[in-house]
Order: sequence, then C-alpha cells, then structure tokens
Amino acid sequence: MQIPEMAALLRIFIGEDDRDDGRPLYESIVLRAREAHLAGATVLRGPLGFGRSSVLHTAKILRLSQDLPIVVEIVDTEAKIQAFLPILRKLTQSCLITLEKVTVIRYGEDDSGLSPASPDEGEAGR
Repeated sequence: MQIPEMAALLRIFIGEDDRDDGRPLYESIVLRAREAHLAGATVLRGPLGFGRSSVLHTAKILRLSQDLPIVVEIVDTEAKIQAFLPILRKLTQSCLITLEKVTVIRYGEDDSGLSPASPDEGEAGR
C-alpha cells in the first residue's frame, strides 16, 4: 500500500477509560481503521492532560482514578479518512477529533534498493 506525499492525519483525543461495548475505545478505533484498510494507526498514552471539563488526568501514584489521555493517530489519503469519519462518529461520544494535512516523507521501507551505509563505513561504504 502506498500513501501519496500529501495525506491527512486524523487525531482522536479520548480517555483511557472510554469504552465501546466493553472494549477499550482506542482498541475499537484501531481495529475499525484496520478493517477500513487505512494505512496505519497508532495509540499514544499521555501521562498528563485535561480536556473540555478542565479535570486534570495524571499518572501520579496518589490519584485513584487515572483515566489518562489517549490520542489515536491515523494517517491515509484525505478521501479514505473522510470515508472513515462516519464510523468514528458512531464509535465516539465525548472526545476531540482533529484533521490536518500532512506531508508523508516515508511510508514503509526505503524502496531505492540501496541500504544506507553503517556509521563505521563512512563515505567508502556508499
């Protein structure tokens, strides 16, 4: 699968405790993105954050309820991301969703057929 140089980055900001039918919401989002054949998805867990309610969510030991911030990032063509949005809207209730244009520098392995020189080879290894 290839992604054009100009693509879209979808970010979904949710809480660690958010659920979809008993399953962590971030897991449901990633599985649905995979089913939709999107190029890739990553889940990031934040140690500290707050949202619309201004309630601080932290990983500090003294907190009983962590509900840490989770960000799901999905990259693909804008058309495929737009087609995924109705699925995402059905999965989510209270969250922040953003979409931005991105430039893809590399997706997957280097396809030039040349492997980069190891650090000790210097210019002679190229």
